[in-house]
Amino acid sequence: MTGRSRENYNKNYIRYVNSFDPPTKHFKTCLHAFMVGGFICAIGQFFRFMLEYAGLSGDVLAGTVSVILIFLGTLLTGLGVYDRIGRNAGAGSIVPITGFANSVCSPAVEFKTEGYVYGMAAKMFIVAGPIIVFGVSAGAAVGIIYWLIAI
Repeated sequence: MTGRSRENYNKNYIRYVNSFDPPTKHFKTCLHAFMVGGFICAIGQFFRFMLEYAGLSGDVLAGTVSVILIFLGTLLTGLGVYDRIGRNAGAGSIVPITGFANSVCSPAVEFKTEGYVYGMAAKMFIVAGPIIVFGVSAGAAVGIIYWLIAI
């Protein structure tokens, strides 16, 4: 095949593939992702206001809201709800804290049948990477040690 005929072949193939692919509605998709991401952030802000009203402030308030959002992201992933949200919302569901919780929890749920060590524990590292898992684990360990010392 010559260069000119190969280029023509590629254009025809692209045209053929695109004939089966429905056109993407970019504005609608972006708007939907923005709305879902904003709603997730509004839920976090709601918890922040409620906990602030309850008397928390500063780092304790920020940490508590973060823990609540991580818990909700993990719970919804375990129940299979977060996957449906992600399918419909696209990038809007990858709001950093709940998206990270989902990316750590979903491989653990998926490979649970392989056992606790080789399935859940080992497969958590696939998507989110060891930095997130070690960071969360180290943060929890330091928090427990600090709590035990403070008592």
